[in-house]
This record gives sequence, structure tokens and C-alpha cells, in this order.
Amino acid sequence: MFFYLSKLFAFLFSPLIWVSVLLIYSFKTRIEGRPKKLRVLAFLMLYLCSNAFIVDECFRMWEPVTPDYDLMTTNYEGAIVLGGIGNIDLRLEKINFGYGADRLFQTLPLYYKGRIKKIIFTGGSGSIEFPEKKEGKYVKKYLQSIQFPDSALIVENHSKNTYENAVFTKKILDSLHVQGNFLLVTSAYHMPRAMAVFKKAGYKYLTPYITARSSGVRRFTFDHLFFPNPSALFSLEFLIHEWIGFLTYKVKGYA
Repeated sequence: MFFYLSKLFAFLFSPLIWVSVLLIYSFKTRIEGRPKKLRVLAFLMLYLCSNAFIVDECFRMWEPVTPDYDLMTTNYEGAIVLGGIGNIDLRLEKINFGYGADRLFQTLPLYYKGRIKKIIFTGGSGSIEFPEKKEGKYVKKYLQSIQFPDSALIVENHSKNTYENAVFTKKILDSLHVQGNFLLVTSAYHMPRAMAVFKKAGYKYLTPYITARSSGVRRFTFDHLFFPNPSALFSLEFLIHEWIGFLTYKVKGYA
């Protein structure tokens, strides 16, 4: 039930849904003067939510800043890589990597440099419609195709969300008696929730390894400050979804 409710909340809190509701209501209401105010509010909301500077600042405030671990020499027992890195093509039986694939591709060099002993990938299907799209299964298939050794790979492919990532992966690691220091690898915007959940699940020696940072160098160019940007609107939807997820996990006691 919680899985389905999280999908519903993500839909309801989409900026485009807010704008659409305001515009539809503006055509339905019969109160004098209200339609114009609602349309102005809708377009103002759309402008602010697609403003690249504002959205970038929101990400900058949320995403944690960590040391550059690539410049260090610390070794780890393994890197726990969270799923959500691509879409599954059931016809071709493969994964099509997307924005989140930085989580995996930034981790691979750490193994070949001897910084980590294992890659622990955790991710099943986050889709209500396609529960058979178990991401871990296809990530394992991809890594085998590039000759990544099975002995250095642990895959969990039943989890549907971050909470299950943490709990299911811990069960596997405990059953295999794999202990030590671990890197937790996920996108920067997702790291606050992921670290809170994994620590609550009982991981004691965990270091955040951030990938795919959304906030970059602060820019003050005219287009970045004032022009609407569809990409910013798309990014903000990700961030709002993450805020809702973090608050929900706090209420549920997962984080």
C-alpha cells in the first residue's frame, strides 16, 4: 500500500498538475474576477518552477557537499550502488541506461583501482505496471557482458524503494558475512534520504559517495536568471518527489 501511495503523492505534487488544476478551475469558477487571478497565478507558478536559477538554488541547498573521495586512498569492503539507473527493454532483454547510470559508471573505476572489493547493486522494479522489470537482473547481465567478475558482484533485485534497498541488501550482506566499510553510491539529490534510511537499517560504517550532482557553478547569465527552461521544470519535479519521499520516510520511521 505504501508503495502505491508514494506513486500517487508523486503525481499529485507535480508542478504541472498544480498549474493544470489552477487553469481548469479558472474556466469553471463563476466568481467575478477570480478566473483572471487564477490564470495569472498559474502562469506565475509555471514561470517560477521553470526558472533555472531558482531550481538550481533549490538543489544547491538540498544536495550535500562531501570531500572528493577520488583524491583519497581509503579502501572499502564494497560500494552499495542504488538502482534507478535506466529503463528495461523487455524485447531486447537489456537495460537502457539513463541519467542515474552515473551511479554505476562512477563506481566501476573504484573497483579496477583496487579501492573497493565488491560492487553491491540493489534495485528491483519501481514500476507498478511492470513488476517484472527487475533492474538488478539486467545490471548483472550488463556487467557480465563486459567481463566484470561474478566474485566481486552482489545483486539484490527485489526491492521497490530506498527502504527496501537498505533492508534487503543488509539481509544479503549479513547472510554472506560481508562486513566492513562501505560506500553508499547514489545521486546527490537522493543522498540525504538514502543515508538516513541505511543508517536506520543498521549500517554502521557507511560513507556517502555522491554522483550526478544537479547543482553546478552558480551562474548569473541573463538566460539562466530569467528565461523559462523546460529542463528546470523536469528537474524540480524530481526534487519535489524526493522531498515528499524524505518526509514520508520520516513519518513512517524509515529514516
